[in-house]
Amino acid sequence: MMINVASSSVRQLFFRARPAKRQRGGYMNDAERDQFAKDWDVIVIGSGMGGMAAASALSQAGHKVLLLEQYETLGGQTHSFSRNGFRWDAGIHYLSGFAPGEPDRKALDWLCDTPVDLAPMGAVYDYLHMGDAEPLPLSRPYEAHALDLKERFPDEAKAINAWFDAVHKARDAAYTVYQTRAIPQPFGEIIEWWKSGAIKQWCGRTIAEVAAEISDNTQLTNALMAQWGDHGGRPSIASFAVHAIVAHSYLECGAWYPVGGAAVIADHMLPVLTKAGGEARAGVRVEQMLMDQGRVIGVRTTDGEEIFADTVISNIGARETVDRLLPEGHGEDEWVREVRSFGPSLCHFSLFLGFEGDIETAGATKANHWLYPTGETDVIWTDAPSGTPPGMFASFASLKDPSHNPGPKLQHSGELIAWTDWSVVERWADKPPAEREEDYAIFKAQVEETLFEQFERYFPELAKLVVFKELSTPLSTAWITGHRQGAFYGIEATPKRMLSDALRMKTPIKGLYLSGQDVVSPGVPGAMWGGILCASSVDPKVMMLRAKSEKGG
Repeated sequence: MMINVASSSVRQLFFRARPAKRQRGGYMNDAERDQFAKDWDVIVIGSGMGGMAAASALSQAGHKVLLLEQYETLGGQTHSFSRNGFRWDAGIHYLSGFAPGEPDRKALDWLCDTPVDLAPMGAVYDYLHMGDAEPLPLSRPYEAHALDLKERFPDEAKAINAWFDAVHKARDAAYTVYQTRAIPQPFGEIIEWWKSGAIKQWCGRTIAEVAAEISDNTQLTNALMAQWGDHGGRPSIASFAVHAIVAHSYLECGAWYPVGGAAVIADHMLPVLTKAGGEARAGVRVEQMLMDQGRVIGVRTTDGEEIFADTVISNIGARETVDRLLPEGHGEDEWVREVRSFGPSLCHFSLFLGFEGDIETAGATKANHWLYPTGETDVIWTDAPSGTPPGMFASFASLKDPSHNPGPKLQHSGELIAWTDWSVVERWADKPPAEREEDYAIFKAQVEETLFEQFERYFPELAKLVVFKELSTPLSTAWITGHRQGAFYGIEATPKRMLSDALRMKTPIKGLYLSGQDVVSPGVPGAMWGGILCASSVDPKVMMLRAKSEKGG
């Protein structure tokens, strides 16, 4: 059966017929083990950035890889979708760390069959709207951003300098943690012991704790913490090191956007897999991992197909992996308990907007806009659809993409995001979309109306150009991605997560590895490195190949 996906380069993908499903669980007896031969070297579950990165890296190391995606379109949160002639990206609003010559850019180029073209967003990549104050531009590099802040807070120069010094140190501590997760555990524990002071100081404290130590000016600290939505961890909960990783990458390298939209990443990366004899299949949901004598040996899909491999990589999230895919009797209950102790990151509403007209004259920009009506930034919308969303994010993707053709109607796309809590939609979570009652439709309409009222408040002239609106709720994220409680960024980015040994790429279960943002940091760059480091845990040759490619060998 041919899979219909967005990219022409990955359309010609076919299913193979497999034996019928066995009924008694995920284990084989000796006769069955002899009957089934290995199909693939590696199976990767989930085609998000981490899954594609792991699949590409291992394909280049000579492995035959099968990539499975439950959704109808490959790419995970890097896929794009269209409505009424407008196009939006599912998860990318801008990318950090991808300036030419930087490690992230070199790694992305290596993972792709041909390099992805990335367009810079300019010196100013974000604006902060804090209460009634004038919007505060956020500029690259560090020196420019420091000047922006010192002009707004002239008496806080010392605190601002201290903040950026802390960002540098926390970034280095985070890198140490991530590197130890990809190497054999005894060596990783030695490095963690050697660097334990810095790791505890920066990874073991929250954003809010570090900000409060640096300054008691709440207007300044709110501004310093305002971009927490880039990693989905509220300042009172998230590790400062996670925030530092994201903030540093924008300040050091600026913000970038894939020319042609987010879907081009899959278009450029998946051919590496297929040219090496691998396959990428959309619309295939894995039901359970197959195990034999304490080792993962393959997967079973919901249609009964059983596929075998030496190695299985899960890119669907650590918690989702242990909750949904592991059969009972796996023998690693302590590890599973540790993974289950992590809560999900926050969820969100997205209001997708289509415009017709001159949106730049009306107030749209390449730079994004963080909107905080009260000036408080450690806030989410807990009483939706009532009240006012206390924190929002506005983005205009079509202005960032130099390949976008607005046509004679001057069509453009935009999005308004509001962070929320799963409890506001939980009562409908157990029902598929077609079976949700009328009260859910009423709820969605009320949320859409409230969000658009806020959009009108901040962008009154732009609101007049809106000709299309569609709301996505946390239930949409959960349905499409499979993430628990619609957690866009996977598990919560807490100090506990940063200090845990449970999130290593190589799990205690033989043959099972974890990839993606849960094992590194939230967001696309973190997911990409999660994939690369996972692949190197499977086959150390991966890192040698990557280093050789950077040297032009």
